[in-house]
Amino acid sequence: MPVSADAIKALREKTGAGIIDCKNAIEQANGDLSKAEQILKEKGLASAAKRAERKTMVGVIEPYIHAGGRIGAMIELNCETDFVARTEEFKNLAHDIAMQVAALRPQFLNEEDVPDGFSGDKESAVLLKQPFIKDQSKTIKDLVTALIAKTGENIKIRRFSRFELGD
Repeated sequence: MPVSADAIKALREKTGAGIIDCKNAIEQANGDLSKAEQILKEKGLASAAKRAERKTMVGVIEPYIHAGGRIGAMIELNCETDFVARTEEFKNLAHDIAMQVAALRPQFLNEEDVPDGFSGDKESAVLLKQPFIKDQSKTIKDLVTALIAKTGENIKIRRFSRFELGD
């Protein structure tokens, strides 16, 4: 079945995947764009898992100060190359995660950091498991994984801090 350029363009704009990947996913999904998007998402998760062990030595430190200056957050977001660290998408991800930290007060980066006997809600205490404040259908981990799939590089949140006056 021939794949139209419009279908490839639409899927590419929606997912950020490469032209060949979009074409292959559409062919595999027999022209169903939503199924093709799911195929690309699964492929992205697989490629993110393959990249998990690669070193992330560059990136950005992103501060966020909430209106009024009473709450602030700072995160360190790392990637493999300076090229990716300078992209708007990477910078936007860093900003969104810093805003998330300021808004939702995560205590731990990932589940491995949660101590035994922790009595709170892990879903809200672990940054990577929190629903994204701008789109509740995605978690912070989903956002990072999506950018890993798009850039082809490993991306990790190394650390974060949250500050509040009087706290």
